[in-house]
Amino acid sequence: MKPKDAETSLEREFDQHFELPTIRSVTPGRPFAWLALGVRDMRANLVESLVYGTVVAIAGWLIWAYTKDRPQLFTTSVTSFFLIAPLLAAGLYEISRRQERNIHTSFGESLQAWRASGGALVHFGLALVLWAIFWERISAILFALSYQGQAPDMRSFFRDVFLSGNYPEVVLAYLAVGTVFATIVFVVSAISIPMLLDRNGDIYTAMATSFLAVTRNISAMIIWAALIVILSAIGFATLLFGMIVIFPILGHATWHAYRDLAQWE
Repeated sequence: MKPKDAETSLEREFDQHFELPTIRSVTPGRPFAWLALGVRDMRANLVESLVYGTVVAIAGWLIWAYTKDRPQLFTTSVTSFFLIAPLLAAGLYEISRRQERNIHTSFGESLQAWRASGGALVHFGLALVLWAIFWERISAILFALSYQGQAPDMRSFFRDVFLSGNYPEVVLAYLAVGTVFATIVFVVSAISIPMLLDRNGDIYTAMATSFLAVTRNISAMIIWAALIVILSAIGFATLLFGMIVIFPILGHATWHAYRDLAQWE
């Protein structure tokens, strides 16, 4: 049984409209410290963390099985992963939040993050899903305009489309639009979901806080975004086996990014 004072320390504020926190400025190298803290939290909660990584890997394998003959859906699914990954890591944020108070969290207890957020995570999740659907439609239009309804098979997709130089307009348009979409989502969600979990407020204030944190720490956040992309690419390059470890590390590290950047009175 957990000590009563430990349970009390876990209580959240239930004000649905809260003031913005003070945004700290951090050095460009600070993201590497977040990763180190993420590794520490994963090691301290190894089983629970690896469960999240395994779930993400399994989801990726299912997506691969469904889209292997549909390259336009495969590429969209991969990019959509980056859009909703912060939401999938909500339980990891809860584990790290409790870890700060030296409280071990079971996998089942980590799922309580959704209930404790007072519905804010659900609302944010719906917004991300709608954004992903919008991106999927834009992607489908780009492919349709290029191939006139006839997309190449997965085996030759990257060779014929991205490496051949035969479709420069499509490649540039796809990368440009995808980068814009991913950047927007990163800016408004970099620390907003951990904040919703911690403070239980409205999604608009959380997104505004994330926007301020990113724009006031551009160098550090560019490096952080690059680390996320590079590590995720390694996860995909290892047929998602690497994601079993990489995903929880990034999830725990994101909590520490939030704690580092947002300071409350």
